[in-house]
Amino acid sequence: MQDPNGKITQLLVRWRAGDAGAESALIEAVYPVLRQLARRRLGRAGPMTLAVTDLVHEAYIKLIDQRDTTFNNRAHFYAISAHVIRRLLVDHQRERMALKRGGDDIKVTLDAALDLPAVDTAIDILDIDSLLTRLQRIKLRAAKLVELRFFAGLSLEEAAENLSISLATAKRDWQFARAWLQDQLQPRMPPIH
Repeated sequence: MQDPNGKITQLLVRWRAGDAGAESALIEAVYPVLRQLARRRLGRAGPMTLAVTDLVHEAYIKLIDQRDTTFNNRAHFYAISAHVIRRLLVDHQRERMALKRGGDDIKVTLDAALDLPAVDTAIDILDIDSLLTRLQRIKLRAAKLVELRFFAGLSLEEAAENLSISLATAKRDWQFARAWLQDQLQPRMPPIH
């Protein structure tokens, strides 16, 4: 997810300023990255009707529609991309559930992405969205860190840079998020009467 010599950042600035040539150069620069993000996300899901190319195109259209958004740098662009991909996957899942009444949920695994001990079952993308929404209410920065790592595939160092926090703070937030998610993912024992 590196941006050699700040190329993407420069293109984002030029594109926002209205440079027509910057948009096509930006497409060339970010398309492979968006494709990698989409492939990574969809690769953890089971069989899906949403193709990588479709997800990339939808994400790119949503990002281009945000011309008025000030992308501070490449990391900020990826953070917004991660959020867009999350929203697209959740919307796609909701549409599928409406059509099939929940019979064909998108399942993903969090254990590899979040360095969690293996969880017995895959988790529905809507459950992940719900968990992240709950985590946002508890510790917003930790939820953003998870979103950046899970949906954008950023390293801990890149996510820390994106959030403008120290690596030590990112590690503490990451440890908290992992522990909280692990607790939420544990099967609950019924109460003993």
